[in-house]
Amino acid sequence: MLNVSLSLSLSLSLSLSLSLSIGSTGSWTFITVFLLVPLPSICGIMQQKNLEGYVGFANLPNQVYRKSVKRGFEFTLMVVGESGLGKSTLINSLFLTDLYSSEYPGPSHRIKKTVQVEQSKVLVKEGGVQLLLTIVDTPGFGDAVDNSNCWQPVIDHIDSKFEDYLNSESRVNRRQMPDNRVHCCLYFIAPSGHGLKPLDIEFMKRLHEKVNIIPLIAKADTMTPEECQQFKKQIMREIQEHKIKIYEFPETDDEEENKLVKKIKDRLPLAVVGSNTIIEVNGKRVRGRQYPWGVAEVENGDHCDFTILRNMLIRTHMQDLKDVTNNVHYENYRSRKLAAVTYNGADNNKSKGQLTKSPLAQMEEERREHMAKMKKMEMEMEQVFEMKVKEKLQKLKDSEAELQRRHEQMKKNLEAQHKELEEKRRQFEEEKVSWEAQQHLLEQQKLDASRYTLPNQKKGKNIDSFNKAVLNVLCMSLQH
Repeated sequence: MLNVSLSLSLSLSLSLSLSLSIGSTGSWTFITVFLLVPLPSICGIMQQKNLEGYVGFANLPNQVYRKSVKRGFEFTLMVVGESGLGKSTLINSLFLTDLYSSEYPGPSHRIKKTVQVEQSKVLVKEGGVQLLLTIVDTPGFGDAVDNSNCWQPVIDHIDSKFEDYLNSESRVNRRQMPDNRVHCCLYFIAPSGHGLKPLDIEFMKRLHEKVNIIPLIAKADTMTPEECQQFKKQIMREIQEHKIKIYEFPETDDEEENKLVKKIKDRLPLAVVGSNTIIEVNGKRVRGRQYPWGVAEVENGDHCDFTILRNMLIRTHMQDLKDVTNNVHYENYRSRKLAAVTYNGADNNKSKGQLTKSPLAQMEEERREHMAKMKKMEMEMEQVFEMKVKEKLQKLKDSEAELQRRHEQMKKNLEAQHKELEEKRRQFEEEKVSWEAQQHLLEQQKLDASRYTLPNQKKGKNIDSFNKAVLNVLCMSLQH
């Protein structure tokens, strides 16, 4: 009996064992082969191997780093708060640049005091890394007498950016997908010392499931350290009472990072002071605000939490804010939008997310509903059209009757006028005949009178001449 064992190592983490047995019994020779192949794809076991030499895939992070730096980064920061709380000043202090200046003031100084949403984009470069920073401001927030639904423009803006990103993902060409989603919302709380206002509570409750909210106490230099600590405790107590979800810092396996996160959580809400004015204090140039009692340094941790906010927002947790926005808030929005298409809305709560209808069936049902709706609309339009036609016909009949009545009336008036004219014409003819008869009679009388007058005139003339002759004779006889 001869036994041979052979072990082979193949690539792709496959192991092959071969056992060979050779034996003979009488005139028969038999060979027994045992083949053992513990492949990971078959038995589902993941094996870990240590390389004996350098392969090169450890350079993958460097490849990702170079590609990311070449592509650049995008970050959208929303600032919300009442006017005059120093939002523009804080943004300038965070990024050490004049995003807002006297030539280009903040939105609160440029826009009418109504709740609007304005975006400002700036490309910031540091150490060869480009960051396209988008600042979303809400001028006029909380400045009106009636602040009902003043958070609605902010919600609409956040949802519109989610919708734009969802449409970009659904396109055929997805090479260029700009990320304009709001990654962080800095909510500025007025340093009143009396806790949160009802507007603050309602706003954060409306938006805490749509965006990462980081509450800030604005203008913290207007309060003493004791007042500030008491105000922080009161705000956090009210946030917990109203179950408002602010940004949750991630827990890691690194002890140092956990200490940093615990330090940030203990300082929430962060009390900040913003200023770009350079002041010299004890021979050292610092950014701060000059007061008669001293200087409030912006980057001094004993004076305010500005450095904590800057480190958390830019240096340590910017990527996590983007990840939470993408994996939590955007996914919730996306699931709701897709559920509205693929799930039956009436049974959605009962089925607890289980698919009740296929998309094709849903589309067919929507098509039938649409056709029924269109048919109903067509019938209603036909009824309206018939009613309009009847009204028009009735109006035409009434107009025709009125015209007929007016025609008969005018015809009667014309006949009466015609009779009156005929009567006047007859009278005129009678008067004309009478006048002509009278004229003829007068002419006859004149003719007869003229015939009688001529002989008498001749006789008169002879008597006058005789009388004159007699008078002449008498005169002559008297003279003699």
